[in-house]
Amino acid sequence: MSRSSYLNYDDSDAYDQFGTPHENRQEHRKKKRGEIHRPKKSSADVIAALSDDGTDATSRPLTYQPSRFEAAWLMESLQPFFDRGLITDILALVRGGKEASVYVCQAHPVTGVSLLAAKVYRPRMFRQMRNDSVYREGREILTDSGKVVKKTDHRVMRAIGKKSGFGIEVAHTSWLMYEYTTLQALHHAGLDVPKPYSAATNAMLMTYVGELHRPAPTLSLIALEPDEAQALFYQVIANIEGMLARGVIHGDLSAYNILYWDGTLTVIDFPQIVRPQANHNSWTIFQRDIMRVCEYFNDQGVSTDPEALATRLWKTYVPDEE
Repeated sequence: MSRSSYLNYDDSDAYDQFGTPHENRQEHRKKKRGEIHRPKKSSADVIAALSDDGTDATSRPLTYQPSRFEAAWLMESLQPFFDRGLITDILALVRGGKEASVYVCQAHPVTGVSLLAAKVYRPRMFRQMRNDSVYREGREILTDSGKVVKKTDHRVMRAIGKKSGFGIEVAHTSWLMYEYTTLQALHHAGLDVPKPYSAATNAMLMTYVGELHRPAPTLSLIALEPDEAQALFYQVIANIEGMLARGVIHGDLSAYNILYWDGTLTVIDFPQIVRPQANHNSWTIFQRDIMRVCEYFNDQGVSTDPEALATRLWKTYVPDEE
């Protein structure tokens, strides 16, 4: 299965493969012989324990039943959205990825929609962000409210530099907020991206594309008719151009990060965005985005020239440095 393919609605526990952190074996040997063994809590026990605060998230059973290793961090990640009155239930796991998983949730009537997608970043111990330093170059650090951390905030800067627990958490929050604030800007500009509704420490809430039992597939899974392929190619390029005009390069764009539904496209997954003039790898990253898109549409019968296209867009929207 491709890395962005959707899982079936009733897919079995997707996280059991990761297991639990290994216990320190020397400490285990030191346990007193008469120590009482306490069995691990089940996912139901974890959810029940979270209900003690009386919030909406656990006042009634959830439709989606997370695996034992998924339950605690999933509920902790999505709890703010229950508290804010944005969702009332978690319905299903839509897709799992190396860095984050997406769930379809029952939206609260106040949102004006019936379903919302919750993107939940995986626990740090399970995430495999590849070469993230390449994308962080030129980025300022963002707080959980999307504000820039001042460089004079030596406590934060020192923690990030030392990669302390606090520093890692700050960097993680900044990574998530770059995706969220980028979606805000691009959606406001009218580009074909999900509408962001809210963000929390480890998750964000956005437009759900598709139907409950039939989420929108990625474009990589779709074979297009020639006329439709040409029209959708223009749609993707218009979005790339719109992003570049606003100083944004997707950074990981391909047919795996574009949803197809009812003959139109939605571009997703923006944590790796880069700024053209703030990252010395930006031209290479932009070329790669164009190349991957063109490879898919070439296979669909569309004639493309990725090198010429990338060069034309770059010269139009990225001024030469003096």
